[in-house]
Amino acid sequence: MDNQKNTEIQYNIDYRDIKYPRLEFKTGSLLLVLPKNYQKQTTLLEKHKKWIQTKNQTINTALQQAKTKTLNQTRTTQELKTLVNQTTQKIQKEHNFKINKIIYRKMKTKWASHSQKNNLTINTLLKHLPQKLIEYVIFHEMTHTKQRKHNQTFWNTIAKKYPNHQTQEKNLLIYWFLVQEILTKTTLNNKKQEKATKSCEK
Repeated sequence: MDNQKNTEIQYNIDYRDIKYPRLEFKTGSLLLVLPKNYQKQTTLLEKHKKWIQTKNQTINTALQQAKTKTLNQTRTTQELKTLVNQTTQKIQKEHNFKINKIIYRKMKTKWASHSQKNNLTINTLLKHLPQKLIEYVIFHEMTHTKQRKHNQTFWNTIAKKYPNHQTQEKNLLIYWFLVQEILTKTTLNNKKQEKATKSCEK
């Protein structure tokens, strides 16, 4: 993966075996996913400059707001599973959204996902979020059992239960950066401890 800078725009490039280029902000920084031998990234950046600037502003705002939030450091993964199971059962009864099975694992780019087989995958890092926000994530993903895409029909369904869903989505972004910050610090501390342990062993 290449690290590049275009005047005010910093970005990474990932060349893949794909047909069309795309832009991603899944981890908070701009990633250009490009076909192999693609050489028009400057044109691509200029074409989507306004979108990139808007996304950058949203992310910078979220990073600032993250400083005012705190994570739940006491909820265990098992407690998260219990909460998710109770919430999915309630939603299935109230809205007839059918889930096949629930899978738990750490995810690098999203809080949860829904598959075509109606499987729900939950990021175990959700345990650090407030309960109301966890419940929103579950409802959001379960709504995909009726509507796969984030179209107007999808958001209309969301809005019936969560009229303030825009705020919920912003909070998810804020907490995402807060969780990533904690994970980074934990990783660095672990590396320091490992280094110190190896030094003692010598």
